Amino acid sequence: MAEDKTQALLRILGAAPVVPVLIVDRPETAVPLGRALVAGGLTALEITLRTPQALDCIKAMASEVEGADVGAGTIIEPGQGEAAIRAGARFIVSPVAVPELDKAALEWPVPFLPGVATATEAVTSASLGYRVLKFFPAEPAGGVPYLKSLFSPLPFLRFCPTGGIGAANAPNYLALENVICVGGSWVAPPELIAAQDWPRITELARAAVGLRKARPPA
Repeated sequence: MAEDKTQALLRILGAAPVVPVLIVDRPETAVPLGRALVAGGLTALEITLRTPQALDCIKAMASEVEGADVGAGTIIEPGQGEAAIRAGARFIVSPVAVPELDKAALEWPVPFLPGVATATEAVTSASLGYRVLKFFPAEPAGGVPYLKSLFSPLPFLRFCPTGGIGAANAPNYLALENVICVGGSWVAPPELIAAQDWPRITELARAAVGLRKARPPA
């Protein structure tokens, strides 16, 4: 990956300790949701391609939510990433790291965050120039102890662990030297989105920002 894209990704992900992982099915919902999260201090917003309207939601949020860096998640093939970029995504996230996708992403104008679950996958992606990786699924794949063990042999890598992470265990991940942020859906739960309870989502986002300074439990 070109150095400027690596730095761009570090800037986007490093702006706050949590990246909301969002499942949104209507553009008219995406805009107030994005504004609520940004108001709480979360600016890197990942809309997953898990609904038929996901690309339209990316387009709406990217164009209408000031201060947001909108990304596309659940990208598993190059065509999806290219469509998301056309919709306005500023970074692309995958739950996997496969050669076809990793290589195609090298040519994209926006940063790519490949997903890895093992040291071998991490080094394979690093060999292509990727220095920032998604660790997924974080809890089932070994969680904090596994990531901690990767730091000594692979100190040049930074991770965004996602999967099974919530407000209770996020501080344990954020305390690690090789973790730049965590991904999670708890800041925008489906029931609050359905109820359009934007003030409560802003409160959850604000609490998530505070996790950066929180101490993990002893």
